[in-house]
Amino acid sequence: MQNEEGKMVDLYVPRKCSATNRIITAKDHASVQINIGHLDENGMYDGRFTTFALSGFVRAQGDADSSLDRLWQKKRAEIKQ
Repeated sequence: MQNEEGKMVDLYVPRKCSATNRIITAKDHASVQINIGHLDENGMYDGRFTTFALSGFVRAQGDADSSLDRLWQKKRAEIKQ
């Protein structure tokens, strides 16, 4: 689809589960998207954040907590926080 300026735009961009890499469908009402703020050395929020999306499947299995912890530990090592 094109907008008034002639640029191609999508109406719907599917998200992927950060833990399983599965596509989160539009009908997955149990899925969540969580933003985790980054802190400076004093423990103050510095304006940056990391976004994780978890599908309803992961949450229903009871693996959301461990998956989020694993994802954050991996990301934390990348950004050295």
